[in-house]
Amino acid sequence: MFSSAMIGVVSGGWNAVRATRTGPRDWRLLLLWLGWALSTATAIGTVIIDARERNDEHEKLKLHS
Repeated sequence: MFSSAMIGVVSGGWNAVRATRTGPRDWRLLLLWLGWALSTATAIGTVIIDARERNDEHEKLKLHS
């Protein structure tokens, strides 16, 4: 669950929260949050795919044993 992609998402989220608190609220802030949301979706998808692949490999090894 804690892949490098997820660590990057958490770090990016923290930066987005800080920018929201201290920076101007304009179109750039909206783009910042949109980019973070897309990065989060990509990271979660990557973690799910990796977990499925590991599970498939584990099942194949079980069948051959």
